Amino acid sequence: MQRNLIWIKVGSPEQADFPSCSNQKRLKMKRSLLAATALVALTCAAPAFAQSKGDFTLGLGFASVNPKSDNGSLVGGTLPLNVGSNVRPTITFEYFLKDNLGIEVLAATPFKHTINLTGLGDVGSVKHLPPVISVQYHFPTGGPLTPFVGAGINYTTFFSEKATGALAGNQLRLSDSWGLALHVGVDYKLSEKGSLRADVRWADIDSTVKMNGAKIGTANIDPLVVGVSYVMNF
Repeated sequence: MQRNLIWIKVGSPEQADFPSCSNQKRLKMKRSLLAATALVALTCAAPAFAQSKGDFTLGLGFASVNPKSDNGSLVGGTLPLNVGSNVRPTITFEYFLKDNLGIEVLAATPFKHTINLTGLGDVGSVKHLPPVISVQYHFPTGGPLTPFVGAGINYTTFFSEKATGALAGNQLRLSDSWGLALHVGVDYKLSEKGSLRADVRWADIDSTVKMNGAKIGTANIDPLVVGVSYVMNF
């Protein structure tokens, strides 16, 4: 019986179909490069600080002080009180204690308000200055819009009170006030040196009203202060 022999040629290990050492090195290099590229991309995409510790800003603008609609009543609750709105220039200064966390001071030229009593009409006017000190946090977004929130203390001093109309000839006085102040707004970055700001404040302002030295009631003003300003970075 004849046997047929089949010869199988087996290649050497060097000829086997496996990646060579050089190919493996190139593959590792590609993987490392991809990982580094991804890391750089993530770093660039991470939000940047809106402001850094030690920075400060100066803002110049205008604000409208708008007392709430019900300002209390005088003379035993018989005369509902209304205080008018007013617009004046403002200035703000903010120093950053930490990245994105600052302390701000608000100042303005004197605001002037009319005093109206239902049934009697306009009976006086008064000026006031409402300096506010707030601690504020600016949210880092990495984009041109940076919202912020703040809370602090408001001190309002009243002066140049004048009785007019039905109360002309009497001595009108409003006491100074301390109260809570809240602040919210957004900055739109125009350049590395400046931003456009729109903001709203609320202040707790209650003042004792006196006529000829006698208390006749309390003015609950509690205004919303709507502002717009240009903020410069330093």
